[in-house]
Amino acid sequence: MEPPMMEPKMMEPTMMKALAVFPGRPNSVHLTQMKKPSLNEVAETRGVLVKVLRVGVDGTDKEINAAEYGAAPEGFDFLVIGHESFGRIEEVGAGVTEFSPGDYVVATVRRPGFSIYDQIGLQDMTTDDSYFERGINLRHGYLAEYYVDHPDYLIKIPRGLKHVAVLLEPMTVVEKGIAQAHEIQRRMKVWRPRKAAVMGAGTIGLLAALALRLRGLDVTVFSRSRKPSRNAELIEQTGAKYVSTQDTSILDKTGSGGPFDLILEATGSSPVVFESMQALAKNGVLVLSSITGGDRKIEIPADRINLDFVLGNKVMVGTVNAAREHFEEGVRDMAKAEAEYPGWLEQLLTHPVKGLENYEQLFQLLLDAKGAIKVFCEVADE
Repeated sequence: MEPPMMEPKMMEPTMMKALAVFPGRPNSVHLTQMKKPSLNEVAETRGVLVKVLRVGVDGTDKEINAAEYGAAPEGFDFLVIGHESFGRIEEVGAGVTEFSPGDYVVATVRRPGFSIYDQIGLQDMTTDDSYFERGINLRHGYLAEYYVDHPDYLIKIPRGLKHVAVLLEPMTVVEKGIAQAHEIQRRMKVWRPRKAAVMGAGTIGLLAALALRLRGLDVTVFSRSRKPSRNAELIEQTGAKYVSTQDTSILDKTGSGGPFDLILEATGSSPVVFESMQALAKNGVLVLSSITGGDRKIEIPADRINLDFVLGNKVMVGTVNAAREHFEEGVRDMAKAEAEYPGWLEQLLTHPVKGLENYEQLFQLLLDAKGAIKVFCEVADE
């Protein structure tokens, strides 16, 4: 009797596609092949293998491709980019109890360095000169077919949010800014901001308006573009006000609708920072979240600004990156937004690009897509 025919065993792929740059070389983004990560890359059987579904791109990716910053991990001459992740778990190590295959997750970005803050889980507040950020500096990112990570750096996403979860990482910029303002103002014993301003109506500005409206604040968003526009409509759908600075300056509006207890600045324009300082109420907090380059010089009423800050107990604080708690708060706010403003978040996902191989289209949209709010890569289907 002949032995039964055995079906050929399917071999697990050992290589995967990824988008990478050669740090320091402008416009070097390219599709590469690299070894698929394995669970044993994480100690004590605590590895989690994630299949990447979507990755958002933003100004950081554009600047890294322009060779403005970014460094490759040790042993590599390239850096896999992408820090706004969303994926589904495919496999977990024996020591993982927090997640199961099939769970949806978003990964945090920064990894611990060597300062005391890194050692207590506050790597977003590191004092190290060199920091580790996936997709940005010294650690590979998420614009790849798979990644492996430790459960401490993964945030579980409810299935009801999977269609918008790629927005979570930019949402954390807002969450950290708001949290920092409240943490600072614990010195006031009682601080209940009522009026807030958001400078800029890009992705961060839109999400800031949403988060502040969810907290019941009277919100005004300042942006250069005149109405009608998609961004202005989205802002007004939350009950916030939209002001074009081509028609009304920040300081003119402050006279009639301010001053503001809390201001989140997200324009990338340094002159706006100094205008915002003058629009701040007594005991107010100005949170700066945008990066400004160059050496622009402007004339400002320095004495008056200094006097108002001292006599008004005002605060200006910078914020960068985010901790796990800000990702978790972002999930809660996104769930509230789906209940309060159904379909609002999904309207931000304006420009999808299917497949890593279409990276040229992805970066072209990032550079000049008219009306783009969030450009993202659909790395894989469900």
